[in-house]
Amino acid sequence: MMMMMAAPITTPASATPTLGGFQWGSLLKHNDVLLSIGMVVVIGMMLIPLPSLVLDFLLTINIAMSITIFLVTLYTKEPLQYSTFPTLLLMSTLFRLGLNVSATRLILLTGQPGEVITAFGNFVVGGNYLVGLLIFIILMVINFMVITNGAGRVSEVSARFTLDALPGKQLSIDADLNAGLINETQARQRRLDVQREADFYGTMDGASKFVKGDAMAAIIITLINIIFGLLIGVLQMGMPLEQAAATFTILTVGDGLVSSLPALVISTATGLLVTRVSASEDSSLGDDLGNQLFSNPKVLGVLGGVLTLLGFVPGMPNLPFLVIGALAIIASYFKLQQLKKADKLAKDNAKAATGAGSASAAKSQSEQVMDLLAVEPLELEMGYRLVPLIEEAAGGDLLERITNIRKQMASELGLVLPSIRVRDNLQLEPNVYVLKLKGIGIGEGSIMSDMVLAMAGDPSLCEPLKGVATTEPAFNLPATWIEPEQKDEAELNGYTVIIPAAVVATHLTELVRKHAAQLLSRGDTQLLLDNLKKSHAPLVEDLIPTQLTLAEVQLVLQRLLEERVSIKDLSSILEALSYHCRISKAPEYLVEQCRMALNRSLCQQHVDETSGQLPVLTLAPELEETLAGHLVATNNASGEGQSTTLALPPTLTQSVLKQVNEEVERVLTSEGLQPVLLCNARLRTHVRKLLERLLPQLAVLSYNEIGPSVKVRSLGSIRNT
Repeated sequence: MMMMMAAPITTPASATPTLGGFQWGSLLKHNDVLLSIGMVVVIGMMLIPLPSLVLDFLLTINIAMSITIFLVTLYTKEPLQYSTFPTLLLMSTLFRLGLNVSATRLILLTGQPGEVITAFGNFVVGGNYLVGLLIFIILMVINFMVITNGAGRVSEVSARFTLDALPGKQLSIDADLNAGLINETQARQRRLDVQREADFYGTMDGASKFVKGDAMAAIIITLINIIFGLLIGVLQMGMPLEQAAATFTILTVGDGLVSSLPALVISTATGLLVTRVSASEDSSLGDDLGNQLFSNPKVLGVLGGVLTLLGFVPGMPNLPFLVIGALAIIASYFKLQQLKKADKLAKDNAKAATGAGSASAAKSQSEQVMDLLAVEPLELEMGYRLVPLIEEAAGGDLLERITNIRKQMASELGLVLPSIRVRDNLQLEPNVYVLKLKGIGIGEGSIMSDMVLAMAGDPSLCEPLKGVATTEPAFNLPATWIEPEQKDEAELNGYTVIIPAAVVATHLTELVRKHAAQLLSRGDTQLLLDNLKKSHAPLVEDLIPTQLTLAEVQLVLQRLLEERVSIKDLSSILEALSYHCRISKAPEYLVEQCRMALNRSLCQQHVDETSGQLPVLTLAPELEETLAGHLVATNNASGEGQSTTLALPPTLTQSVLKQVNEEVERVLTSEGLQPVLLCNARLRTHVRKLLERLLPQLAVLSYNEIGPSVKVRSLGSIRNT
């Protein structure tokens, strides 16, 4: 029979055993089909009478299955390895109830339920059915009151504590992911493991109720068999009362034992599985019990001494106490010798490794000191009242927003941000957060985590709100912290309402945009080039390192990011560098050539979406001539030609700044648009440097960067007053 079962695995499909033209081997390969057939058969057992021979086989299968479940539980190293146990518990309970119904039907109808039940009944009763009945009742009490109730209580407590710890575990995973300790795949796997653990213990809590119900059903079925068996035997079968009591008691006890013993074994397996929470991951239950109970020779020695003394007490059974006491003393002696050998070996290894140990200690101290020198690229430190913003259990979604910021920067600027490490800092004010770039703060803000921020679109048209007046940290606009209940009222009055996590995320986004150039490291540049090399290998290999070094390419990319120019189209940038670096390697020259290569994306990011036009302010021709007259040529530090510097008198500088600022505010107020300043290509870099402190949001483009398809709308001109 074993050979027939193995045949579908080792022989080809054409050689699969057939019966009546049907290949049974193909059925054996589909466990789901067999399982569905088995469950239908179990349900049918409750309705269709079974022959006694079939019932004997099914009862034997039930006993074998319960022993298998128990043994697998013993060798399970952690509960999640046996994740199918709750479902298996339900299926075995249903199977056992089906057998009870079938056996009860045969007992009451024929009085001959089969050889298995009869043999168990005669073996336990032993000629005295009253004693056999008492033994059966004791087994039922043990199963119901001790094992089943205990396992159910442990399952309930385990489920409750596992579910209570679920938010903390998920927060820990998110924190490790944002700190860069794990990647997305590892975080996804850890979240799945945590969810599986919660599902397992929650399901075990419910499944344990099936075991308890099964034990109660067994007691009721036993009473039915005895009471109605006596009535049927005396009234229908014409048996004497004593014969009917003996016959149906033996059969009832046999049926109860055949059903309750597997139930007792499975209940014990349930208790073992749910209490297996503190065992080590690399050992079975037997290994853990052996190590924890018999690892101390003192315990064994004291045990042996006590048992030996009891063996010499008059009236005590000497032989059992003396034998077991002697065995305990011998085990203590051998365990003590084993520990001495292990201790000696450890000392020898310690002496042999003294020199290496001192060197390793010095190295360890050096590594600890070196760890103190590590600087995180980006850190977000938060006061303790802001911690709920990063706790999913408290409804915080700041960690998810930070992940979206990284995606946004990659899509918008072509820059892959390093992981932002988020942690609390008790030295900060409770409502304050600080973003640090390489250990130095680049921006901070103060927010109310239990309130929302209301910003007026037009303060002159909006009624004042009751709340805490403040300044929005990203753009320094006036705002008010209000209670969440005031949100609907504020929106009806024309306010824009923002939750605290969105305020922090917006501020972080602006700070990252502002300092994007400092975040682009040499390693990040190499990663970008390696990624581009997959599709443009000749372009990268022709440029680096034969024409430009990696450091020179990094400098150009940083200069572009300083003006918030996206480097996502890296192939166009490298093509411009590859051609123009033959003329000059001056960074200012290369940056301008790259900007002209990116003219479409440069203009597109400033085009008004409503009109499709580029709103611009221009420098008057006479002002451009004045500025050009103050350009001073200087030798380039790299020796690649000359560069220019704009040297303006203070009065002229103040005049230009004032004019530009007034014109920009006029356009923002009257048109609601953020204009772009157009000027001559020679002056563009210098004008940008002149305006970047006063108007960091103002983009400065040259006429060469305006593509032929761009529609320009002039909104004013800057003149020299």
